[in-house]
Formats: sequence, structure tokens, C-alpha cells
Amino acid sequence: MAVRGRRSRSKLLLCVFGASVLLYFVFHRNSPSGEDVSRPNRRGVSDGDSAGDMEDTDFLRRPVYEKPPLNMNDLGEMGRAVKLDLTGEEKIKEEESLKTHQINTYVSDRISLHRRLPERWNPLCKNLKYDYRSLPSTSVVIAFYNEAWSTLLRTVHSVLETSPDLLLTEVILVDDYSDREHLKQPLEDYIANLRKVRLIRARKREGLVRARLLGASIATGDVLTFLDCHCECHEGWLEPLLHRIKEEPTAVVCPVIDVIDWNTFQYLGNPGEPQIGGFDWRLVFTWHTVPDYEQKRRRSPTDVIRSPTMAGGLFAVSKVYFHYLGTYDTGMEVWGGENLEFSFRIWQCGGSLEIHPCSHVGHVFPKRAPYSRSKALANSVRAAEVWMDDYKELYYHRNPHARLEAYGDVTDRRKLRMRLRCKDFKWYLENVYPDIHVPEDKPGMFGMLKNRGMVNYCFDYNPPDEHNVVGHRIILYPCHGMGQNQFFEYSSFSEIRYNTREPAGCAVADPVSTFLTINLCRKPQEPVPEEQKFVLKQDGTLYHLQTQKCVEAVQKTDNGNPGPALRPCSSSAYQQWFFEERT
Repeated sequence: MAVRGRRSRSKLLLCVFGASVLLYFVFHRNSPSGEDVSRPNRRGVSDGDSAGDMEDTDFLRRPVYEKPPLNMNDLGEMGRAVKLDLTGEEKIKEEESLKTHQINTYVSDRISLHRRLPERWNPLCKNLKYDYRSLPSTSVVIAFYNEAWSTLLRTVHSVLETSPDLLLTEVILVDDYSDREHLKQPLEDYIANLRKVRLIRARKREGLVRARLLGASIATGDVLTFLDCHCECHEGWLEPLLHRIKEEPTAVVCPVIDVIDWNTFQYLGNPGEPQIGGFDWRLVFTWHTVPDYEQKRRRSPTDVIRSPTMAGGLFAVSKVYFHYLGTYDTGMEVWGGENLEFSFRIWQCGGSLEIHPCSHVGHVFPKRAPYSRSKALANSVRAAEVWMDDYKELYYHRNPHARLEAYGDVTDRRKLRMRLRCKDFKWYLENVYPDIHVPEDKPGMFGMLKNRGMVNYCFDYNPPDEHNVVGHRIILYPCHGMGQNQFFEYSSFSEIRYNTREPAGCAVADPVSTFLTINLCRKPQEPVPEEQKFVLKQDGTLYHLQTQKCVEAVQKTDNGNPGPALRPCSSSAYQQWFFEERT
């Protein structure tokens, strides 16, 4: 009996040992803290590459919904352009859709809400792996006003079909008091069948800023991700944003914004280096190439890119940090200007604004704004008054009408700046955006450049392409006192600068045609090109050093219109010029 008992105990111990080993491997494989689970390294890239790790990652990155099977015969599939040969009633319907939305919704309605996009990211991005269990969750907030059915729902489906279920807490649709029937009960019925989608409605027209704040106020995710209501998300767009915020909670991170053509819905993504945001002295957002010093700072093409400003429509921010920074300025309503205000605040108050090259989102840029944006000027004035210190005068010089704009009370925003101990705008220009040219605006040397002979006519430059400031002729046009295309500055380096836009343009005299055009100004530390040197003499003469001629107001140039041109110097009043500031 004793022998049999000892044998039974041995068998029991063997069974317990075997079960322990089995449980160890089962727990070890499934435990989030086990060593075989992919651990993030210092850049957040998973080190594990075993079959088990791959299987686990595939499961964790599954989206809320899978896309339906690919059908390459479908219109617009894989981001292809859709060009319809329409006539008669169908053509009229297409034109009506353009008039209503400033987007060709007639074409959009014929493209699948679930279409796939081509790969448009750096191939290295595909190699990045993430520790999904450690990433923060996100609420995606999408505000809309009278948006077209197909563009809105394609945005929603795109988020649901490209975002890991594990990471997406919810999609919050904020209806900013739309009055279109399709956005009432039909929309409620449609989204009732979608997981994780919530719809809230404003009780009055709030404008983009306050509508987004409505969505943010009920969000339960760790990160707030704001998208516009006519977007399509590229595969893998969300993980890089969330990982960067996990790595640096004070980073506000934007995806690369790929263009979707408003007419054909062609997806025009680019896998090359994205551009960064800037601004000009009209406080208009601008795009720029990544400067060399920023490229040298990055260790890899997949590292984030620091950007002085954001376009505004698409970004992710820690919910806690968003509230710490003071959310949006609720004195702003429509879009326009709020992006620069938030950009200044992020940088000046200790955060960073970045673009992640591995996060791509397509965006339909409408042909023009489909509704009034009369309050956008007040937004810019609020940004200038709170964040730009004395540099706000450079803005007002170029936009004199902005001084008269009612912009509300900014007391609380100034108190916020003091409470957060934010840096001044000089620090921002020197450390965040050193590439922008800061005008001198010396008294008596900026404003309208007027002629004494041709009374009330001013230098005027209005290039037809907003993105290409150079190569066109300066004309003379009745003075309007609104700054903008009639604002010029005479610099300490004998340049006539057209610097309402960025990069700045400088007047150049053509010795052959004798007319004045605009070329790019020199870069800092470079000499002034001879053809751009004008001496403004005491008697008001603008003397061109290279040709030794003077600028004269000519009643009729070769195109029949008045304009400045080089002529032999004389005492004529038509060769006498002076600056006048509109106050």
C-alpha cells in the first residue's frame, strides 16, 4: 500500500508539473506583460516578429468593419479619377450639385462609400509595428453643416474601416444645425446600424469651432482626433498619431493631408516628403517645403516633422492636454484663423506641432467655401491681439480694415496666456519659424506707393495664382486703401518689397521692356540683385541703380493700361513717389 501511495503521489506531482508548464505557456503568450508580447522600443516599433506575434498583431489591428471585396470595375476604386460624359438633364444635375456644395457630389454619389485608396506613404512606414495594447484610445470628432450625403458617410465609413477596433472608442458626428432633409431622420436611421457612431445636434448655428467643442465635450477617448466631413483615411493612418501622443503627450500631431480632387474625386496622395505649414503677414495659412535644419534633426524618414502652423481641419491631441491648453477660443465661430491661433498657442505655451509622414488622410478641398465666412476676419484679429504682441502691427499695416473689425472680448484668452506662462511672439519667430521674413515697416516707408503726377493712383500687384507670387507686372490702379495687393515696403537694402504674402516678392526693372515685375526677394544673408535696387531720393524719385533711370507713372503702357516704367530721369511730378499709410 505504501509503495502504491508513493507511486500515486509521483503521478500526481507529474500531472501538476505538466499542467503548470502548459498554463505557463498559455498565460505567457496571452499576457500583455509577458516578455514574448511585442514591447515598444524607444521609437515605439515592435521588436517581436514571430508567427505568434504576427497573429496577435493582426487580431489587434482589425478595424471596426472590414471593407467589402474589391471590385476594380467600380467607379473611383483605388482613388482613380471619375470623368463622366454627361449631357442634358444629367449635366444639369451635376452643375446643380457643384453650385450647392462646391464639390461634384453628382460624381461622389456614384462612388462606393467603402472605396479603397492606393498606397501613398513612404514604404518604410509599412515596416513600423506598434504595441497596440499600450496605445491610447481615440474619439474621432467630425462636425458638419449641410454636408452632402455621400461625402459625409464616406468619411464615416473610411474611419470605421481603417481604424483598429481596439483603439477607436467612437466617432462623434456633430450636426451644426443643418437644414437639409437628408441630414435629419434619414441620417439617424442610417447610423443607427453602425457601431461606435454617435450623432449630436446643435440647437442653433454654432460655427465650426464651437461645434467641434460640442463633440469634444462628450468624447470618452484618451485622444481627440478632429477630421473634416469630406475625408478618406489611408490604411494605417491612426496608429502613428496615437503612438506619437503616447510618446510625447504635449505633441499635437497632424496627418499628411492628401488632396482629393473636388471634381473627379481622384486621390492625389504623394509618398514623398510632405510640406509644412506657415503663414504670411495677412495671417493666411501657407504651405512650405521642409527646411534643411528640420531634415537634419530627423533620424529617419518616418520621424515626425515639426511644423510652425497647421491647416486646421485634421489633427490629434491628448484630451487632457487639449483642455490644459484652453481648448479652442470660443470667441471664434467659422473656420479661418482658428488654425493659426491654435498653432501659435501650442508652440508658445510649451507644446509642439508636428506632421507624421506615416499618417495620410485624403481631403476634398471645395472649389470655394459653400457658405459665408464673414467672421473669419474677426478670428484673425483675435489671434493677433492675444498672441502676436507688437508684431500684430505688421498684420494691421497690411490689413488696415482689420483695425475696425469687432472681435469681441479677449480678456480670458490673455489671462490664459499669463496662467500658462507662454513665451512671446519674438521667441516663436526666432525658434519655430525663423524662415519667415519679418518686415521692417519703418515710418514713412510702407503702405500705398502713390504718385504725385497721376493723383490717387498706386502701385498694384495682384498675381492670378495665389501659390505663385512672381513673374507678373506691377500696374497702377486707383488707390483703395485696403492694403493687400497695394501694400509695398521700402527696405533698408533699397528694395521695393511686396511682402503681404510669403515668400516675399521684390520689384525688378527689366532694362529691355522698361516695365516693373515681381521676382522673389533674396534670402537672408544674400546680396540684393542689382536689378532689384532702387534708391528712394529726398525729392521722391525712385532711381534704378542698374539702368540709371527713374520710375515714371505712364498713362498708357503697351497693354493700354497705366503702369510704372523706367524713363530718363527728370523733374516731372510723374517721377515723384511717396508712401502713405492707411490708419
